Amino acid sequence: MLPVRQSSVRPAVTSFLIALTLVAFLRQQASAEEAAACDEFGLAFLSSPISPWKGAPLRVIVAAEKPLAGELALIGPSGKVIAQSSDMQVGPPYFWTAEVASPEAGAWQAKLIRQEAAANCRDVTHDIAVAAKRPRGASGGKNVWPIRDAWDRSTENLYSAWIQKLFDAPVEEELSWKAMGEVLHDDQRNMLFNHLGLNEDQTRARIRPDCADLPYFLRAYFAFKMGLPFGYAQCTRGDGGRPPRCTKWWNIADEQPSSVVVTQGSRKARSNGLFGGGSASASQVRYTVPQRPKGLVPGFQHYLVRSIADGVHSGNGRTAADDDNTDFYPVPLTRDALRPGTIYADPYGHILMLVKRVPQTDDSAGVFLAVDGQPDGTVARKRFWRGNFLFAQDPALGGPGFKRIRPIERRSNGTLRRLTNAEIKENPDYGDFSLQQSTIDVETFYDRMDDVMSPAPLDPVKAMTAAVTALEEQVNARVNSVENGREFLAGNRGTVAMPNGPSIFETSGPWENFATPSRDLRLLIAMDVVRKYPERVARRPDRYAMPPGKTPEEVKAELEETLLTELSKRKFSYKRSDGSSWTLSLDDLLVRINDLEMAYNINDCAEMRWGALEGSEEAKTCKRRAPASQRRIMATDYRPWFDERRRPPRG
Repeated sequence: MLPVRQSSVRPAVTSFLIALTLVAFLRQQASAEEAAACDEFGLAFLSSPISPWKGAPLRVIVAAEKPLAGELALIGPSGKVIAQSSDMQVGPPYFWTAEVASPEAGAWQAKLIRQEAAANCRDVTHDIAVAAKRPRGASGGKNVWPIRDAWDRSTENLYSAWIQKLFDAPVEEELSWKAMGEVLHDDQRNMLFNHLGLNEDQTRARIRPDCADLPYFLRAYFAFKMGLPFGYAQCTRGDGGRPPRCTKWWNIADEQPSSVVVTQGSRKARSNGLFGGGSASASQVRYTVPQRPKGLVPGFQHYLVRSIADGVHSGNGRTAADDDNTDFYPVPLTRDALRPGTIYADPYGHILMLVKRVPQTDDSAGVFLAVDGQPDGTVARKRFWRGNFLFAQDPALGGPGFKRIRPIERRSNGTLRRLTNAEIKENPDYGDFSLQQSTIDVETFYDRMDDVMSPAPLDPVKAMTAAVTALEEQVNARVNSVENGREFLAGNRGTVAMPNGPSIFETSGPWENFATPSRDLRLLIAMDVVRKYPERVARRPDRYAMPPGKTPEEVKAELEETLLTELSKRKFSYKRSDGSSWTLSLDDLLVRINDLEMAYNINDCAEMRWGALEGSEEAKTCKRRAPASQRRIMATDYRPWFDERRRPPRG
């Protein structure tokens, strides 16, 4: 009987064990699914400095891919909440920030409390150890800076959140700085201020990027602080009907050699750089890059102002949309893709960077805010609209539009590489490569941007008023530029040479710094946009919340009257040659629109640069005019570009 009993028990035991195993597996799977449900894609914590201690402020950013109703709390060693914030910043990414000026030494915790999450997913925590003594600062290595992390959705979200915080202010506030260094050295704006514990942001280093440098400077700064890969391409500017192309790529693990042979004109012409130019000559020149100094902070500063600044230009942003060998790749016109840190490359050589999205409300249209750098080093924030963001479709101009910085990965052998367009499209951390912008015409581009910014129909009066406000901001920015030129003329008696042909838009020295051909061309386009806004409403009435019972033509007529009133009450003042102030309205400026087609020459007095009528009371203080030879060429050769609102292609 024993053998029979054994044979009947074994299957029962086996079945029982299988059942236990299955139950354990199902529980494990359920736990994994539960954990996955709690794991928000792109959710990231950043505490700064990298080695917190009680003698330095403790700053925390928590960034998420999706809006999460909740609160960020910083909990001290005693278990008490020391700082908290329920003010989630609009994204994507969506983020919270909190700060403790003098943290107590001990074990801290950053806790994101999600109000609408399941009980087991409600709290997400991040441990922070705050030392009693000042830790030793970060050290360098073989690379320009050591690599400790990788680019993915989490680090990209932190990057975007850092950018937004850096330039944040109410939308109606006009922000401007004389140099980028003023922003980065502001510990109230910069969440990574002295992040490495080396007093690296108290050196007051000269950080003055122009428009092309700006996205590289900010990306490099963030990568330096966070230990992320970085590189930049050496590109042409495009000529002969061809878009810019990039021929070399340097990075922090494979630096640009000290002696390089390049085609003259492919490098950026900088008044404070190693080489001058602006020449489109095909001749080759050899130049020497000074060696990077020892030390992590001096080495980084050198890398910014010598390697990057002398290595990139606006052509880097205008490469063809389908080109893999580039620093930027095009994205679709969607809210998710157009996040802070996204650049805008306009077809005529200007670069801007998005820093914030302001959602549409019942009372106002949605807005994208961006910053740009100018040749004189100033950095200003401005809103997206047709007057600031030019768009055109011409293969010779390259691939304009919105682009993101191409992600860089580190191979197992320590070398770096950029992801291709196909890899970006398939990468779950990105997935936003798109050729959409290269397939649409100009009007469709602006229509789609309107739809992204303001999904609901707009009140036509409020929408037009917002356009007037954008024009006003652009005019005020020009006030600063013309004033810089007036101050320059006051201390210089000589005549500034005027470049030849298309080079008036892109050169070096005082003309680049103080003449305003590019800015004035954009201003003329902006003025056209405002003048024709009533026509735009009539052309696309479905886009607007039209008053009941009124035809598009009736609304257009009412808008024209409102526009005249609005332009007349918006005032601005500029300084004349003798330093006295003169006030104009935006309506005055539109009356002078033809005169502004020849108002960009640095050798002209400020009165003429604002279109003052010869012999008028306003013009009486003018003591200086551009040479007749320059004005003759401006009138005959260059004026058609401004009259037709087009920038000429390079040769």
